[in-house]
Amino acid sequence: MKPLLQVRDLQVTFDLGWHGRLIAVDGVSFDLAHGEFVALVGESGSGKSTTALALIRLVPPPGFISGGRLLWWGDGEGKPVELLQLSASQMRERRWRDIAMVFQGAQNALNPVMRIAEQMIETVRAHHPMPREEILDRAARCLRMVRLEPSRVLRAYPHELSGGMRQRVLIAMSLLMTPRLLILDEPTTALDVITQAHILEILREIQEQLGLTMLLLTHDLAVVAKTARRVLIMYAGQIVEEAPPETLFEIPYHPYTRGLLQAVPTLRGDLTGKRPIPGAPPDLRHPPPGCRFHPRCPYADEICRRVEPALEDVGSRRVACHHWQRVAQEAPAYKL
Repeated sequence: MKPLLQVRDLQVTFDLGWHGRLIAVDGVSFDLAHGEFVALVGESGSGKSTTALALIRLVPPPGFISGGRLLWWGDGEGKPVELLQLSASQMRERRWRDIAMVFQGAQNALNPVMRIAEQMIETVRAHHPMPREEILDRAARCLRMVRLEPSRVLRAYPHELSGGMRQRVLIAMSLLMTPRLLILDEPTTALDVITQAHILEILREIQEQLGLTMLLLTHDLAVVAKTARRVLIMYAGQIVEEAPPETLFEIPYHPYTRGLLQAVPTLRGDLTGKRPIPGAPPDLRHPPPGCRFHPRCPYADEICRRVEPALEDVGSRRVACHHWQRVAQEAPAYKL
């Protein structure tokens, strides 16, 4: 598949003054192809949201992109655009037009004292001058895509809408400028199970209808199983495994992936084998030497404590583990 965005050795650092420096994203590389639905999965604090913010160059201070390349192929030219070399104004023009992001928490992302229509108009005009009626026509089309009635929603204030409706408004708002890549940061967090399923179904429909590339950030593996065509597992600021979901769930190669799957409860079947991953993620100001997962890993030995594993190609997947063969041999098939 042709790449839309290539991320190479991305590094994001936070300067914490006398507390030191924290590398929140460390050497992350992956590709996003045209029309692909990819999930980035990890615990809270793993670096998912920071990675996404780096893709649109909105890492908040004291954070900054300290290394890597972002290669955008979406302009149809023979060579990519280096997003990290664009000026601030050039990058601002590309946000929402080329790359849009639905931020986590619908309650905080919408202005509580503005009607939805005015927020839609303000969003578009911040990036491109356009007549009010044309923006409202676009807004109505986008709201219908997410199964909302424009005549009601456009004149409403955010507090007059349910949490699921507000989340769908944000998705509609992200589509106003017809972006090529849509990043979704935990779009179903804090919603009930029925509403989650509804939003995921809408996202799949939009992705297929518009041919969008979508990057979904989540910690919920059940969400991944229903939506993604490829999964990136992130731990302590690094990608540790990448695979199609069907092979990832059948035989995980990384012990962290295996731990995530073992922790997922199911509605049916025996729950006695389910258990959380012991310990806690490392302090990224002082990450452990070698493999960052080794203090929590049942497979860890001396080489894990000394040598950081490279992310290597293994068939249709990538994995960063010294003992992936053993993990694969011992891992049972998982049902979500």
